[in-house]
Amino acid sequence: MNSHIRIRRRRFLQVAVPGMLSLSTTLALGSCSKSAQNTATSSTNPSDIKTKVLRMGYQQAGDLVRVTGVLEKRLEPLGIKVEWAQFAQGPQLMEAMNVGKVDVGSVGETPPIFAQAAGADIVYVVGSKRTPETGRSSIIAVPPESPIQKLEDIKGQEVVFQKASASHYFVLRALQEVGLKINDIKIRSMPNVDARGAFIEGRIPVWVSGDPHYALAEKLGRIRVIKTAEGLDSPGGYYISGRKFAEENPGLLKIVIEEIDTIEQWATNHRSEAAKLIAPEQKLSLDVAERVVGRRTFGRRAVSPALIQDQQRVADLFYENDLLPKPVNISAALLSSALYAAITPTTISQR
Repeated sequence: MNSHIRIRRRRFLQVAVPGMLSLSTTLALGSCSKSAQNTATSSTNPSDIKTKVLRMGYQQAGDLVRVTGVLEKRLEPLGIKVEWAQFAQGPQLMEAMNVGKVDVGSVGETPPIFAQAAGADIVYVVGSKRTPETGRSSIIAVPPESPIQKLEDIKGQEVVFQKASASHYFVLRALQEVGLKINDIKIRSMPNVDARGAFIEGRIPVWVSGDPHYALAEKLGRIRVIKTAEGLDSPGGYYISGRKFAEENPGLLKIVIEEIDTIEQWATNHRSEAAKLIAPEQKLSLDVAERVVGRRTFGRRAVSPALIQDQQRVADLFYENDLLPKPVNISAALLSSALYAAITPTTISQR
C-alpha cells in the first residue's frame, strides 16, 4: 500500500470527564431538547436500533455534544449507553472505526477519502454547514521571526501537518492557487497536539494547523498567519459511520443527528455560553475558548448529490497529485436514498 495513504493504527483514549453546565445553560439546553426526547421515547421503532451501546469518536478540538451530555439524556430512556473516545485527529479516528472501535465520528473532508482508499467500509452520515467565514480557524503559519512573508515562500521548506487530515487538502489547494505543487515542499507528518510545542519554540518553519492550537499560539504571540482556509472550496466536515452500524441502526443515527443539529444551532446563538463549556473541557482559559468558538462554524447539512460531487472533486485532486494509489469513488461510501431520508431531520439544510 502507498506510504502516503497508510493510516497507522493508534491506541485511542477513552475519556470520561463530565461537562459542567451553568444553571442558565442547563435550562436553555433542556428546553431545546425536551420535545426531541419525548419523541425518542414515544416514536422510535425498536427494529431501527440493534445496539445498546453507541461508541462516539471525537477529536482534540473537542465536542459540544459530548460536553453537554445531550446524547446521554436522549438515549437513556431507550436503554442505550454512550461511550466516547478522543483522537488526536481525523486519520486516527478513521483507523479506529475501520477496526471496529468507533461507530460514529466527526472528521474533516479528507480522512474518509484516505480511509476509503485503504479499504474501510464507511458511509457519510451528515455534512457540515459552510459560510463565507468558514475556514478562519484553519491556518498556514510561521513563527513571528520567520523570513517567510507569503505563501510562495514556503517552496522548499519543511511543512508540518498530519497527513490524510483536513490540513492535507488545505495545503494542497493553497499551493495550487500560487502555482506550486505538493512536491515543492518537504512534508513532515505530525499531529497538531505533538507539533504545537515545537512550533511555539520556533523549531517548525511552517505549520498547517487549526484551533485550539492556533488560538493557544496566538495568545502567546508565537504565530504569524500567512494563509487561512477562508474561501477554500472544501465541502466541509462530516459525521462518518461504519456501514454495518448505519444500516442496522437508522433510528439511532436519526437521534444522533437531531441532537448534533440542535446543540449546534444553540451554540450559533450562544457562543459565550458554548465557550464556557469548552474551556474546562479543553483546559483552555476563557479568552482562548472564546476565540475558538468565535471562529467555528456550527450547523449541519444533508448528504446530497451536490455535496457528494464536491467531495468527489476533493478525492480526484488527491489522486491527480499521486497521493492515492487509485481513484476513489465517493458514491461507494453512501447509504441508500431511503436511509438518508430516514435519518436526516427536516430541520437540516439540504444545500
